[in-house]
Amino acid sequence: MTATLSILIYHRVLARPDPLFPGEVDAALFERQLRLLKRFYAPLPLAEAVQRLQDGNLPPRAACITFDDGYADNAQVALPLLQRHGLNATFFIATSYLDGGQMWNDTVIEAVRQAAGPQLDLRKLGLDCLPVASLAQRQAAIAALLGQLKYLPFDRRQQLALQIRRQADATAGPPAMLSTAQLRQLQAAGMGLGAHTASHPILSTLPDQAAQRDIADGKHRLEDLIQTPVTVFAYPNGKAGRDFGAPHMAMVQKLGFQAAVATDWGVARPGANLDLLQLPRFTPWDRGRLAFLWRLRQNRRQAHPARPDAG
Repeated sequence: MTATLSILIYHRVLARPDPLFPGEVDAALFERQLRLLKRFYAPLPLAEAVQRLQDGNLPPRAACITFDDGYADNAQVALPLLQRHGLNATFFIATSYLDGGQMWNDTVIEAVRQAAGPQLDLRKLGLDCLPVASLAQRQAAIAALLGQLKYLPFDRRQQLALQIRRQADATAGPPAMLSTAQLRQLQAAGMGLGAHTASHPILSTLPDQAAQRDIADGKHRLEDLIQTPVTVFAYPNGKAGRDFGAPHMAMVQKLGFQAAVATDWGVARPGANLDLLQLPRFTPWDRGRLAFLWRLRQNRRQAHPARPDAG
């Protein structure tokens, strides 16, 4: 059987569970998954895995761990666990949010979390009046708002997120993103660092010139901060054909990236069909040990399992 590369996506590893997001990975779950990966898979740094894909000498059940966006808990919570188990991960950084920035989705989440209730009336913004009296209603409100805003033009999306926060009379909340010092901590620990644009736009919603500028700005800013070439890239949101396309892959190649990862599920295989500029990635969402392993196994057998993912 041909060797395959499973690339796992994470975003956050919380120190403790968040009632608003019971499915979010916390420290205990992450450590359990690391133990399973060590026992049943052959974890590799992404850069090594990419090289071995090209050389055709991947070990059986090769796997990589990646993180998108650049959350502070990547350094605070995930890094010590990775080090404890002797594992490597690659962190894809949206550089505009370092040192106190906040992504639009987190602005919306904090607004709904802090809204006094029982309703969050957003009709003046062209949105709905959302019930937020219970935890379930807040979860539903967050899901609805994120879905409505995700594919709006970048500037409009940012503006609406801030208006929702004002309407909810909410604050930004504690800083959620990495500081430059934490970024360098990841680097000093030997972790991989990759580019994820500057401002995390969905590239297909931008004119080509603006998309290329955001990709380039993210790469150059990250290289300035860590003083080493950045050769891997993650497409924001990351669905091929919807969030990025052939023009964006050409931009990535022209900027000197050696590999780029998407969020289309499946595994990478060496051979003639290997495309290093759209490597598939996968998020097994099951919390149980056997279900986690079963989902990984199914992903190795199927090109696109049924649940979508966002980068």
